[in-house]
This record gives sequence, structure tokens and C-alpha cells, in this order.
Amino acid sequence: MRLVTHWRDEDGIPLPAACWRPGPGYRMISSGVLGGGIGPREWVLNAQVAAGYARTDPARHLTELAGRFGLTGPGIGMLTAAQVTGLVTRSDEGAEAAVTAGLRVPTWAAAPAGPADQDLGPGTINIIVSVPVPLTDAALVNAVITVTEAKTQAVLDAGFAATGTATDAVCVAARDPAGTAAEDFAGPRSAWGARIARSVYAAVLAGATGYRASETPMEGT
Repeated sequence: MRLVTHWRDEDGIPLPAACWRPGPGYRMISSGVLGGGIGPREWVLNAQVAAGYARTDPARHLTELAGRFGLTGPGIGMLTAAQVTGLVTRSDEGAEAAVTAGLRVPTWAAAPAGPADQDLGPGTINIIVSVPVPLTDAALVNAVITVTEAKTQAVLDAGFAATGTATDAVCVAARDPAGTAAEDFAGPRSAWGARIARSVYAAVLAGATGYRASETPMEGT
């Protein structure tokens, strides 16, 4: 998975976006605000935005960015306040994961009932996964579960008392060659699910550990 970094200027701030453009031949599942759901997709864009991002039309914003970067056809767009230049990639026997990790507001998924957290920016742990085999729709959903479980395991192992952040996003891309039977399973004990889990775990652990180190004050400061 080769991601290219594009830069643009917004309100005087230079901001990067990581783009993966595999072209036709992939089916993807995503929670991305642009192009989410299941279906053929030709590119994935993970765009960094400034802290305090306040636009209420993120899908339109991502569509504008896609046009600026020359992305055509159906694709997936995600936003993040994490450092896109700190993107981490890991692979495991053909499964590849690319992760941007920021945990400024880590949280538990099943938080106690009460007032909504007002500090909800764009997705801060964004995960893109690619596998070179086709997956059925059910296996794609299964892969998202596997990715999420591996992410949570890594976040906990990195020392955060959290399952992630409230606005994390995910994309799983499966190659779709004609005439090739699709895999029915992508749980963590299946062949491809295990590879997905290991690659995601390694990438998120590295990203979350790096984020913790960058946010920890140096001794004496």
C-alpha cells in the first residue's frame, strides 16, 4: 500500500493529506464520512485538519480536497486532527495497515450516561487496511470488527485507559479479481483476519506509543 502525501493551505495553515490510489479492482468497507459503506472504491484520502475544526459539511470538504488532488471515481474520505506526517504502516503476510493515531481525548466505548462530550473533533485514530484477496460482505463486516478489536488491544497496551476515541474511522479494502472465490471469514482466528489483526495491532501500538511520548513533558520542563 503506497500512500502519497499531498499538501494544501487552509486559512494560512499548511496541512497534509495521505492518499492511497490503488485504482479499480477493490471493494471497500468504511465508516468514512465520504464514500462510507460497502462497494467498489478506487482511492482513500486521510486528510489532516487544524485543531478546533468547525466545518459542518465534512463530506463536501473532502469532495473539494479530492478534486484538488485529482482523485476521480468513487472513493473514501476521512478527516483527522492527528499528525498525518506521522502515519505508521505495518504489514503481515500480505495484510497491510496504515494508521494515523492521536489520543488527545481517549475514551471508553461504553461510557457512563451523562452530558455529551463537547470535545469531539474529526477521527483521531484512522485505520486503512488492505488485503490481496476478495472478501464477502459478511467477511468485510467481520474484518471491521477484527480491526476494532486489534486497535483496542493496542491502545490498552500503549498505556491508555480507553478503547480509542469517540470519532475513530476505519477502511478495509479487499482485492476483487474476477473469477476468484471470496473469503467467507475475517475474524481474528481466520487466516486473513489474523494477519489483519497483527498488522493493525502493530501499527496502532507504534502510533499510540509515539503519540504518548510526544505528549509527555520532558523531565525538568
